[in-house]
Amino acid sequence: MIIKINYEWGYAMSKEVVSYMLSGMDNMKSLQVQLILQCAPFLKGIKVSCILNISKENEEELLEVLKGTGIRFKVLTRNQEKSLVFLYRRKSFSEYLKRADVYEFLNAYGYESSEPEAMLEHLSERVCQYSDGKICFPHEIGAFLDYPIDDVKCFIEKDGKDSLFSGYWKVYNNPGRAKLIFWAYDKAKTSAVNEYLVGKSIRDIACIAA
Repeated sequence: MIIKINYEWGYAMSKEVVSYMLSGMDNMKSLQVQLILQCAPFLKGIKVSCILNISKENEEELLEVLKGTGIRFKVLTRNQEKSLVFLYRRKSFSEYLKRADVYEFLNAYGYESSEPEAMLEHLSERVCQYSDGKICFPHEIGAFLDYPIDDVKCFIEKDGKDSLFSGYWKVYNNPGRAKLIFWAYDKAKTSAVNEYLVGKSIRDIACIAA
């Protein structure tokens, strides 16, 4: 089985690997694979957070899968079938939110507290308002997801157009920095996938916070 990596445009896997990982899986194992494929940089401690769309029935399974990892999650919104969940480690996420550029940017969108729970509650309110058709999508979520603040600002100002290139986010500034981060994310995914394929659990794969 071969894992294919493109260091500029992000991570891709061979169809054989994906098929193997998804074959004959129950809900719990399927959820674990989803976490690995979509959240590996976060699991490995490179990102401070990530988001995941799961079925509402899988919220309890997610609690079980994350047991012992130090990872928390907040349900941002639910519809009839799906839950959008935000995953984070409280200590590192709290430190990130207090960073001057992050706090100043989010404060401009009405996030007055720097405490994770209050910030995520306000984000949840805005995502729910978007789901109800009351506001435009709250693109400041990019700051919550540890994207470079200057790129988040440009994405909003340019309505998502005219980026230099796209990978894990749309890059407008410092392409060299972005490519290095994309490379680190790809490497984390390779590591997490390989560890899973040899039988490690999410707890084994995840970087456990002190």
